[in-house]
Amino acid sequence: MEEIDINVIGSVKNGEYQINLVDWSDVVSTIEFKIKFADYLVHLDDYSHVIVVGWLHLIPSELRNRAQTYPNGDAELSLQGSLALRGGARPNPISVTVCKLIDLQENELVLRGLDLVDGTPILDIKPYIPFYDSEVNARLPVWTGG
Repeated sequence: MEEIDINVIGSVKNGEYQINLVDWSDVVSTIEFKIKFADYLVHLDDYSHVIVVGWLHLIPSELRNRAQTYPNGDAELSLQGSLALRGGARPNPISVTVCKLIDLQENELVLRGLDLVDGTPILDIKPYIPFYDSEVNARLPVWTGG
């Protein structure tokens, strides 16, 4: 399979344009969905958190071919494969973020902590369910502080 068909279902509105912002925890964003997706959102506000899947549209195409880099650009840390990091320089610049759901009104979802800039295309939303989405005994590399 060489190609897949993915549709943009909405976009981020938050007035943030700095892609290297370090702390997104207090950023309030609205995802405005295409009106035809309003029915897809019914009862999503029964959850406190959601998982947002976005397309990092500002990642330059040459970075999509970068196989390795240093975590946070810090050459004092060991070189890592692009798929061993969470940054956008990867073959498919897809982001996955767990966010606090603040409000849902028709085709607009208001979130806190979404780490995406204004205009980012949204590919999917899923409810966050701790039983499925959290691993208590997950292992992390030393450089992450884990």
